[in-house]
Amino acid sequence: MNGKKKPHRLSRREFNRIAVAAPVAASLVSTVKPMQFQNDYAGGVTDIPGIRVGHFTETRRPTGCTVILTESGATAGVDVRGSAPGTRETDLLNPVNTVDQVHGIVLAGGSAFGLDSASGAVQYLEEKGVGLKVGPATIPIVPAAILFDLGVGDASIRPDKAMGYKACRNATDGLVQEGSLGAGAGATVGKMFGMGRAMKAGIGSFSIQIGDLVVAALVAVNAVGDVRDPATGEILAGARTEDGRQLFDVAEYLRENSYSRKAPEGENTTLGVVATNAQFNKTQMTKVAQMAHDGYARAINPVHMPSDGDTVFALSLGSQDADLGQVGFLAAEATAQAIVRAVKTALGARRIPAYYDLKRMQQSN
Repeated sequence: MNGKKKPHRLSRREFNRIAVAAPVAASLVSTVKPMQFQNDYAGGVTDIPGIRVGHFTETRRPTGCTVILTESGATAGVDVRGSAPGTRETDLLNPVNTVDQVHGIVLAGGSAFGLDSASGAVQYLEEKGVGLKVGPATIPIVPAAILFDLGVGDASIRPDKAMGYKACRNATDGLVQEGSLGAGAGATVGKMFGMGRAMKAGIGSFSIQIGDLVVAALVAVNAVGDVRDPATGEILAGARTEDGRQLFDVAEYLRENSYSRKAPEGENTTLGVVATNAQFNKTQMTKVAQMAHDGYARAINPVHMPSDGDTVFALSLGSQDADLGQVGFLAAEATAQAIVRAVKTALGARRIPAYYDLKRMQQSN
């Protein structure tokens, strides 16, 4: 794998376990760095040959964008489950439409404004002569999706074309950087009861290898719901109690109470990209994207809410033979684990605590 740490190899016992499992006061935030977890790298989408990942982070707010470059082309599908999406060029990924190869995917903060960052990726690829040959022109195909992070800091600062271009220049096929950067820089979770009780999240990646087959995911987590450990059900990050020092179980609350405080519409969204070195067509990759949403459901609760714009892109690169159902299943598992990493590698910001901030807070009691 180009000298990188190999992706996680699933033993038969782990595979069977996964299959069964499938069915801090804010003032303390800031300097706790989850270095131990960050150093425990679990592989990422760059374990798929032909993929490079780049981030650009605007630290003044924070916000940013992330590019997944596939300059030799990748067969792509997409599935949008949230009710408040912000996307660009996703219609062309419909299996009945003509184009089936993309040259990059852009994920960005900044709500609808952030879609402008995809123009920077298009410019970068055009300058390199990468794209679909149409008559005298070479047109890079770069779908994009955004999440809402305008509630963190100065909303007038958001990803733009220049940031998208810089993210491309930062792209590498090395280890995927995770945490509060790129599209995950301003990401938060647990907003059912407002930003005052939310927690910080970020972007995470995870890969699984079985023999020569590799399936991986990259996810920017900005959910209205709580994030849970899919293996234990433990809440890792989400809405906090009114004193800010404990986690508040939103799912339990919704099961037992009438919810009258309306979560802000369109102010959330989790964005994911799953990829494999198996060879599939656009219809099949659309199915993989659909199945990958199961990973959202395993790790986020509640999920796909009216105020989420949850989206998953799926990319096929390479010629590996594989079973479509297994790849879809593994995409869901990689997605769930990437969500966990997005939370555990995040840093607190602007009086919003992250996972390790809350842990430190609780240990100090």
